[in-house]
Amino acid sequence: MKLQNILILSFFNLLIFCSCSDFLEVKPLDQIVLDNFWDEESDVENVMAGCYLAMQSQEWIDRAIIWGEARSENLMGGERISDDTNMGNIVQENINSYNAYSTWAPFYDVINRCNTILLYAPKVAERDPNYTQSELRATIAEASAVRDLCYFYLIRTFRDVPFSTQPFIEDTQTMDLPATPFHEVLDSITNDLERVINDAVRFYPETKPVYQTSRITQDAIHAMLCDMYLWKQDYERAVEHADAVLQSKLRAYNEEAERVGGVSSGRVDRLINGYPLISDVMATGNYYGRAFYDIFVTGNSSESIFELYFDDNQSSFPNKSISLRFGSQDKGNGTLCPSDIVANDISDGQFAIYLNRYDARSWECISRNATSQVVAKYASQDATVNITTNPYTAYYGQRWPQERCHANWIIYRLTDVMLMKAEALTLMADSTNSGTLGDEGLALLRQAFTLVDAVNRRSYGNSLTTSALTYSRYTTKTSMLNLVYDERNRELMFEGKRWFDLVRRSMREGNTNYLVSQAGRKYTNNKSAAESRLKLLDAIFWPYNEEELKVNKHLVQNSAFGSGDKSIFEISE
Repeated sequence: MKLQNILILSFFNLLIFCSCSDFLEVKPLDQIVLDNFWDEESDVENVMAGCYLAMQSQEWIDRAIIWGEARSENLMGGERISDDTNMGNIVQENINSYNAYSTWAPFYDVINRCNTILLYAPKVAERDPNYTQSELRATIAEASAVRDLCYFYLIRTFRDVPFSTQPFIEDTQTMDLPATPFHEVLDSITNDLERVINDAVRFYPETKPVYQTSRITQDAIHAMLCDMYLWKQDYERAVEHADAVLQSKLRAYNEEAERVGGVSSGRVDRLINGYPLISDVMATGNYYGRAFYDIFVTGNSSESIFELYFDDNQSSFPNKSISLRFGSQDKGNGTLCPSDIVANDISDGQFAIYLNRYDARSWECISRNATSQVVAKYASQDATVNITTNPYTAYYGQRWPQERCHANWIIYRLTDVMLMKAEALTLMADSTNSGTLGDEGLALLRQAFTLVDAVNRRSYGNSLTTSALTYSRYTTKTSMLNLVYDERNRELMFEGKRWFDLVRRSMREGNTNYLVSQAGRKYTNNKSAAESRLKLLDAIFWPYNEEELKVNKHLVQNSAFGSGDKSIFEISE
């Protein structure tokens, strides 16, 4: 749907939510009269709930997956790819402006909802004496953060995008805005988040535990800012915000340990390199998969920072995007599946992704059999790794039924922040005049290694005496940076992170050499054409959709995609 239409419609759509027993379970009404709506705090809360509901839509999560992962080396076309020509073009790097997934309406829908809240919430505070100024400031922080998150997705995908902090609520308003440059949008959203972060909720009531990870908190904003400062190449600020999250999580661990009178905190048996990561070891010790179950099946784990919540009951709508993309119990395999380089990495002994066959993640995240390879992360209701066999074997619970998939979609979690900090520390390590790292630089690399090693150790059973990694192999800035990127790929695979990581590095280095060396590994057909295409820095972003160009004359198409009239190359049959 064209942007100018979606912005108007989103305003009326966001008004069809009434008060309900739970913020995250919103029921629609037929109609609400605008003049009588913005009267009390509950009206604001219900529209805020509508923002999260819109982010839970298939269209929004589809794009979080596709924009952030599908063009990387991790995914290729799955069993049902023939059902989706647009997806088939994406995984073969044959994208043009007619591709349906280049539409950005689901994100601008959420942005407009948030802008509307920011306009009307102060007026509600004037009318409703029970709506305090601190509650108003928390609302402004929450709506601002959700809006800024959506803009962050958009600029990482398209680079320059139309940017507005004003709601579009009347058809007389001008909506054909020119694209604002990437760095101007990034500056605006980081400044906005720095302005509101101290007003955001730190802890939601214990009676609403799901809110702590499924609504915006100070920790969530710190995680967003850590990510954004990496893109701004302000690494000291990235570390500061990462530390705020890590300190918060460690404080929560220590408080829980003190409360129960021991070192165990919930599913965390012990700290790994000082970090409270959930143990992956089952009670017997001969099976791994406990962290997988807590993080990706149960959801809202102690490691979670912000995730979109799908309640597991009959009345809640499902996370259908997971079922369609990664497969379901009743509809079979999805449109996407692990690429050959990922799925066969252990069996063929190449170890291009994983360090060896003992990394539990290689078994937990991918279900393999004689005829297919499918994504288990998010899609399966369990993954248990038997470490007594050689090689390991894994057992998977049934995949979610398509209409009952209640896997939360994780946007930020603890290990993501740990690895972002490791990247920032590595990039802070400056060389001396001789080109070698001095003592300060080596100390930063050592800190970065400790973070990476903690994440990696968890997947080997939390061993505190042995490690798959050896620091002496990563004492240069480039080798440590490559290690961080490799570990991010292993840890966050299929979570909508990999392509954005590759784009961030390309923007920083001013070329796509690393991106091509990584993403190009999945191609068998059209390999040279795809890699040649990706050598263009402009081509790692997406084209503006053709319908947007028709209605917004201020938009100038990404030069790598021309008019969008032709495919770059034809898909092989």
